[in-house]
Amino acid sequence: MKPTIKHLFAIAAVAVLVVACASIGSPDGGPYDETPPVFLGSTPEPFALGVKDKRVTLKFDEFIKIEKAAEKVVISPPQITQPIIKTSGKSIVVELDDSLKANTTYSIDFSDAIVDNNEGNPLGNFAFLFSTGDRIDTLAVSGTVLNAANLEPIKGILVGLHSDLADSAFTTKPFDRVSRTDADGRFTIRGIAPGTYRAYALQDANQNYIFDQKSEMIAYLDSLVVPSTEVRMHQDTTWIDSLTIDTIRTVPRVHYLPEDLVLTAFTETPTQRYLVKTERPELKKFSIYFSTGSDSLPQLTPLNFVDEDAYIVESSVDHDSITYWMRDTLAYYKDTLSMALTYEYTDTLGQLVPRTDTLNLVAKKTRAKILQEEEKKRREAEKEREKRMKRGDTIPETAPKTQFLSIKVGGGTSMDLTANVTIDFTEPIVQINDTAIHLFKKVDTLWVDEPHLFRQRKNSLMGYELLGEWKPEVEYKVVLDSMAFTGLYGLHTKQQETTFKFKALDQYSTLFLTIQQAKPGYTVQLLEGDKVARQKRVEKGQVDFYFLKPGTYHMRIFNDRNGNGVWDTGLYESKEQAEEVYYFPGSIKTRENWDYTQEWNPTALPLDQQKPNDIKKQKSDTKERKSKNAEREAKKKKQQQQQ
Repeated sequence: MKPTIKHLFAIAAVAVLVVACASIGSPDGGPYDETPPVFLGSTPEPFALGVKDKRVTLKFDEFIKIEKAAEKVVISPPQITQPIIKTSGKSIVVELDDSLKANTTYSIDFSDAIVDNNEGNPLGNFAFLFSTGDRIDTLAVSGTVLNAANLEPIKGILVGLHSDLADSAFTTKPFDRVSRTDADGRFTIRGIAPGTYRAYALQDANQNYIFDQKSEMIAYLDSLVVPSTEVRMHQDTTWIDSLTIDTIRTVPRVHYLPEDLVLTAFTETPTQRYLVKTERPELKKFSIYFSTGSDSLPQLTPLNFVDEDAYIVESSVDHDSITYWMRDTLAYYKDTLSMALTYEYTDTLGQLVPRTDTLNLVAKKTRAKILQEEEKKRREAEKEREKRMKRGDTIPETAPKTQFLSIKVGGGTSMDLTANVTIDFTEPIVQINDTAIHLFKKVDTLWVDEPHLFRQRKNSLMGYELLGEWKPEVEYKVVLDSMAFTGLYGLHTKQQETTFKFKALDQYSTLFLTIQQAKPGYTVQLLEGDKVARQKRVEKGQVDFYFLKPGTYHMRIFNDRNGNGVWDTGLYESKEQAEEVYYFPGSIKTRENWDYTQEWNPTALPLDQQKPNDIKKQKSDTKERKSKNAEREAKKKKQQQQQ
């Protein structure tokens, strides 16, 4: 509690007594203040009517400050011009720059931004309301905003209401009422008039309270929001002390509804297509990047080199990033490559039209520079050789080092039965000698030929894999003969052997999942941390995961409505929500040689209660405030024990 005048006098008297007695040791200064600031009054008064002054002054019982005003303080109706919020001793002054709207309730929501100046004790959930008309609108709605992709609470996103129920209001008009989410993704919109509204969330990049940039994260409710109130009975307990109850009364309390809105936010896939950048990191290749994908590759017309079979194309799935590997030595030795690029471009009307740009791609390092650096290294090596010869060191004759094509064979001494052997290169492969690729299985002490399939990995230009009928606890060997692969620039691979062994069956577990009320697109993902370890589509309400490594897994479902195997975002223009995501509200801990059976109803819990806390990245700002007085007493006792 805060010290009264009487308490202050008592403390002063004790201090004088300590000094007069010349006691050894130092005074502890008395108890710490652990109470928040107390609101004393304001101009205008709380819930004042007919307000015309745009200046609001709030008074408190002690010196205060405001923490992170830009993040925490929200004024509704939203202010296009940012208001001035400042402290002056024991007062807060809010100066609104926008003109006051007639017959409108204004709310200034400080959240926990107001703290005392000394100890930082917050005045939590403090809001101030006044009206320019003859009444105060007191309705409120609350809820949570989650990331649609992973159900993470979103901190600091705007949540607003529109009384205009047209879909176009979100893209053309500022919100009627607005709030901002805290670290738990929670929000409360206050000062709402009776009526029917649409609810939205917006990461407002340009602070105009309008969804007018496709890069802004958004959320919207399909259903309408009708604010209301409800009186519920609650138990109110009065305590004599910390251990003894005085009385328990049942009292009525007003609840503002709805209080459990859940908005799932997403960022739309960009639809505006334009050329982002080009680069030529080395002589042999160049890359082109677009803002979004296309159904077809762009057309390149060389201007200063021969067009015939000039390059090998390495493209992303949707052709938004493309790398061209040059074939012709005379072409890639040029410091500048000139070409005409024809591609699909979004015009001012939002239509895809062909566009042609002239590109001049300059190498990051010219051929002359490369030759200069090679010559420098040669001279330095020669100087070092001469120094060693002068010292009388024996210098062995060395033959020119043969260069081979770089290759990486994946595997290991203990492989999972669900894996295949991967083979990766650093440049495109132009020739493969299938007869030089061998797979052997160890039978007793002998290596026996084993059937296999060698193929290029999906959507990978330089990645391949070797498939076999893998058996548990069996040792295999991959042998790649010399010159098995030839790269684009004439280098060959050298002979290479890789031995690996698959794990035993009793090193795995099996998970049998039954999904209640499953939809056709439901796809289950097993997660290790935030990474997808396994993914499988639900069939007839069942999903079985075999050969699971021991460990702790979390589970997530997304409703793959379009059947493309990946989670897809939403699109506001066509009122298409992002694909639904659900989390199993716990974890599955697997052990070796165990089978697990689990039922799961993905919709049994509200979305904001599904994701386990241990895998949430957005943590709550709520911190248990340590009692400084308790710490003080503990320190005092320790000092007494040491004396």
